[in-house]
Amino acid sequence: MPHILLVEDDDRLSKLMTKGLQEAEFEVTAAYDGITGLKLALQKDFDLIITDIVLPKKNGLEFCNEIKILKPNLPVVMLTALGTTDDKLEGFDAGADDYLTKPFEMRELVARIKVLLKRFSQQRQQKVFVLKYEGIEMNLEQKTVSRDQVPIKLTPKEFNLLKFMLENSERVLSRGEIAEKVWETHFDTGTNFIDVYINYLRKKIDKDFEIKLIHTKAGMGFILKKDYETGIIH
Repeated sequence: MPHILLVEDDDRLSKLMTKGLQEAEFEVTAAYDGITGLKLALQKDFDLIITDIVLPKKNGLEFCNEIKILKPNLPVVMLTALGTTDDKLEGFDAGADDYLTKPFEMRELVARIKVLLKRFSQQRQQKVFVLKYEGIEMNLEQKTVSRDQVPIKLTPKEFNLLKFMLENSERVLSRGEIAEKVWETHFDTGTNFIDVYINYLRKKIDKDFEIKLIHTKAGMGFILKKDYETGIIH
């Protein structure tokens, strides 16, 4: 039975979520502030964490960021009443693997939890620990990235996006495919959400190097490829 840590300061909501998760056959441990949540997360082996952003003592963004540094392979679902694009970007940059805006349906939360548990289980079984392409080197165990031996610091979500592009180098990736595979969701691809993160990566991966590797194929998506000639937008 997967063990979930729920960090939610609203007592009524916490009890409702605990009941719903238990009915879905999850074991649940509840915490009501960020500091207690962090202590529990480090003391016990959880399979997944659900956290609100607005928490007493330590907010959910700080909590998530610290967890991802100490336990990078522990999936985190962020719940919040804040639903703007900037709020979601901030949550993903803190290391959240998925994001749900209140109010939400319990069925959707359970579905997303199952997807994350399956994805992280598959990742733990991977035998490939280093991805390489044209000078880019990504160590999946140490969570490090470099290009031409120059270290590059990425946020957790930037790391996952680059990982997906490295795994699919020299292939055009649509916004929808990136949303599904990197964010495990089907949000409105008409927004500039994916483009924002592609630009983040370009600034870190390509800006200080003569050869550009991340390109845009107009009307189709993005590609990681050396010397891509057509449809390039840097």
